[in-house]
Amino acid sequence: MENFEPKIIGFLCNWCSYEGADAAGRARKTYSENLKIIRLPCSGRVDPEFVLNAFKEGADGVLILGCHPGDCHYKEGNYLCLKKYELLKGILAEFGIEEIRFQLHWVSAQEADRFIEIVEKFVQDIKSLGPLKIKIEEAKI
Repeated sequence: MENFEPKIIGFLCNWCSYEGADAAGRARKTYSENLKIIRLPCSGRVDPEFVLNAFKEGADGVLILGCHPGDCHYKEGNYLCLKKYELLKGILAEFGIEEIRFQLHWVSAQEADRFIEIVEKFVQDIKSLGPLKIKIEEAKI
């Protein structure tokens, strides 16, 4: 597993988490290239099917990063995201996917260092688990 490089999909809200990632880039800070970012208007727009499809298409881990509770530009989008996240954890467990492979964190636009810490820790956690061996077949929610 020494050479294993995990495929990580990150769903980032446009207003906070994506801006935090962008701030890290503007400051020329580096973070793992394993993270492939999908920019969404709000973390509340993460559809459970997006997450299931990410795993189905070969992701070893999925991160959702959104605005801190109370700071959502769409008022309650991050609370909606949290509800979906809790639901999805149970669904993924039924597929045999370890809970650590799917995480939700709050990152503001001013938290470039926090963004980097979360990504780096997540990548290391997934590396220690190794590749995802479970295959998700066509799932309808």
